[in-house]
Amino acid sequence: MTATTAQCCAPIAREPISPADAAELAAALKAVADPVRLRLLSMIGSHPGGEACVCDLTGAFDLSAPTISHHLKTLRVAGLIDSERRGTWVYYRIVPSAVARLGALFTPLAEPANA
Repeated sequence: MTATTAQCCAPIAREPISPADAAELAAALKAVADPVRLRLLSMIGSHPGGEACVCDLTGAFDLSAPTISHHLKTLRVAGLIDSERRGTWVYYRIVPSAVARLGALFTPLAEPANA
């Protein structure tokens, strides 16, 4: 791999992804491939202070609390969010390195590789 290739190409276009990395990234991509989970991730990340109480999230959806909890658990198991219980409420925050890794996977594929 040349220095130019390393600078211009996203990881997915530079070299084949290892089986372990592919499995880990696929799990994270699968977690955000659901519209509810993608919205939850966005709501948590854009919430003031960078964290959101589950009580701030449930009202935005026409879903039961157990269903929202299931989606949050899926995001947590995928390593995209972390949680902390404070009294009776659970607060969620994005794991920046995990979300950044997903974003970096395809960046800068928006630009031609031979530009």
